[in-house]
Amino acid sequence: MRFMVIVKANKDSEAGVMPSTEQLAAMGKFNEELVQAGMMEAGEGLHPTSKGARIKYQGGQGSASRGPFPLSGDLVAGFWLINAKSLDEAIDWMKRAPFGDGDEVEIRQVFSTEDFGEALTPELREQEERLRAQTAKK
Repeated sequence: MRFMVIVKANKDSEAGVMPSTEQLAAMGKFNEELVQAGMMEAGEGLHPTSKGARIKYQGGQGSASRGPFPLSGDLVAGFWLINAKSLDEAIDWMKRAPFGDGDEVEIRQVFSTEDFGEALTPELREQEERLRAQTAKK
């Protein structure tokens, strides 16, 4: 199963405070363990929302608003994409992540093509597989 681990933003991440060398080393060590275990597909940190935008859709049209956005529990500061046998395994691994007091991550299972059932027609499934193969080549 694939899981996205969403790292919640905090006051420091929204202020653009960069991690210290010690924090980067601890995160690098943790990421190394994830890679060695064959779990990590991707992982990135994100710039503050002051460098981002949101798009809202209404009536088939999108309208953009640029950050910064108010600090809330739904702002994202980074993510991992991992493979785990279960949500429990993902939780066990992420409990070891080198975060400080008050930091928070959210773990969400990623849909697989099988989850969409008959709505994903053979043509749409072929398109999805073709696009994934093209993306993997880059």
